[in-house]
Amino acid sequence: MTNCKRYKVAAIDLGTVSSRLVLAQVEGGAIVESSKHTEITDLGEGVDATGRFCEAAVERVLAACRMFVDEARAFGAACICTTCTSAARDASNAALLLDGLRELGLEPQVIPGEVEARLTFFGVAHDFAGERIIVADSGGGSTELATGVYAPERGVFALEGTRSLDIGCRRVTERFFSALPPARGELAAAASWAGEQFAAYFEGLPSDFERAERLVAVGGTVTTLVALVHELEPYDSSFVHLRELSLEQVSAAIERMSVLDAEGIAALPGVQPKRAGVILAGAVVIRELMRAGGYKTLTVSENSLLAGMAATINETLDGATPTIGWTPSLSAL
Repeated sequence: MTNCKRYKVAAIDLGTVSSRLVLAQVEGGAIVESSKHTEITDLGEGVDATGRFCEAAVERVLAACRMFVDEARAFGAACICTTCTSAARDASNAALLLDGLRELGLEPQVIPGEVEARLTFFGVAHDFAGERIIVADSGGGSTELATGVYAPERGVFALEGTRSLDIGCRRVTERFFSALPPARGELAAAASWAGEQFAAYFEGLPSDFERAERLVAVGGTVTTLVALVHELEPYDSSFVHLRELSLEQVSAAIERMSVLDAEGIAALPGVQPKRAGVILAGAVVIRELMRAGGYKTLTVSENSLLAGMAATINETLDGATPTIGWTPSLSAL
């Protein structure tokens, strides 16, 4: 790198279910220290059915972002990067959100699914240097998949099979569940729909494609499942990070939640009340991904797209060519 300094940076990711902020100190293309703030804002409310954002959802996101900007300023961040993912790609009135963000002094970027997958892989792979992994980021509106190897000591960053599928916990909930608990047949229909798409993804990979031995999953669904399985109260990110989940544990969690309404799910130890309405569908998505890929266990990572963004911001500030081939738009604070 032409210049190797330590920077304070901020990154905001606006997803279908949650709005997230990371405040990080970065150096040499990696995070040295960081803290995160997540607000469940449900930006994707109704988007699958209407193709549009509702004004209340946009206002929830903008309110969260006002907090995030204040926190980034208090942290002393040199700059901030703001990305919007699945819901913003789908909504015909996305300008309602984007214009509101610009009024806050942010420069939002609506990123395609492949960039989302590459950022997430980059953020996760630091913990698995030199190992071939498949990273799955299952969100509210989509699931991003990417297989590859990151070996920084050898200058290797190789990705294959990068794909964004329109399968997520909010989308599945709105498309298949008339209520919670789901009516007879709705759970099976949701599982079949997700399973067919994941199976088509794996079957469509080239015949010489090398299967990754480890599936690493990120996002609120899998971290909540760990908290649910282990009855974590309060939530402990150090316990969750790099914890394994088995297919049996995920299936048991689905069976447990499938007979409860949203209030009953919210009362389960480890479940955030605001996530109660979509976590069952999210667990179904994860189970069908594991089944289609032939994985009996997965590793949960607390790192994600935000970690990849922070590292990419660092590279940009250092004047280096970003490893993932995407350059963030940075706004000063």
